Amino acid sequence: MNSKTRNSKHPVKRAVSIPPRGTWLCYILSCADDTLYTGITNDLEKRLAAHNAGTAARYTRGRGPVSLVFTEACADKSVALKREMKIKRLSRSDKLALIAPASE
Repeated sequence: MNSKTRNSKHPVKRAVSIPPRGTWLCYILSCADDTLYTGITNDLEKRLAAHNAGTAARYTRGRGPVSLVFTEACADKSVALKREMKIKRLSRSDKLALIAPASE
């Protein structure tokens, strides 16, 4: 199934490059139950492993495995937290639109 025939309510699964450790990031995960989770980290590989092991956020514990669908580098932790809050306030359709340009 290609991205043109895929239901637009679901994020397209794609490879997302992982920035160097230490860079603050805001990220979006697609959970196995097709929900979206937004968070921040400065060690994405470790955080993804924790989400998939069920030792990260309570929200993702019963919704794994998760896949990374979006990342955005931020200047520092404060900027990452502010961006996370902005993304969390978006509707699901707005989050999917945010993810979409990187998916094509």
